Amino acid sequence: MAQLTQEQKHLIEKIGIYHEQQGLPPVVGRIMGLLYVSDRPHLSFEEIVDTLNISKSAASNALNLLLQMRLLEYTTYPGDRKRYFGALMDNWYEEVINKMESILGFSKLLRQANDLRGNSNPAMHEKVLERIEFMEFLSQEVPMLLEKWRQGRGQ
Repeated sequence: MAQLTQEQKHLIEKIGIYHEQQGLPPVVGRIMGLLYVSDRPHLSFEEIVDTLNISKSAASNALNLLLQMRLLEYTTYPGDRKRYFGALMDNWYEEVINKMESILGFSKLLRQANDLRGNSNPAMHEKVLERIEFMEFLSQEVPMLLEKWRQGRGQ
């Protein structure tokens, strides 16, 4: 892999911080950042370790997590025993739908909490209800927006 520019390094760190704020280990986000800024579609394990200056153990754990999350793919080449990793870009649509399902699931939990609490705290009840309604609205609208967007692109 070619030497990274300062701008690329900075962006990798910003992407890493974003993923960390989403609850993922920092190395996971840094690997995703590297794969997004790389001029090659796939990088070897060694290239990832060397470029990010991370331990093999941290890289292995992060890559396995990314594979499980279906954010990453790997390929091999005939005669080469190495695995080459790349960002899985074809499933982002499913990722958005899954996030909406997660949001809807959480809204159901909030509704149960509101029901259990009853009207003992009307102000909180209303605020939670507003959040529930918005989450349900999002979970209904986003899939339709995605479909509309896909149709507009001719997909």
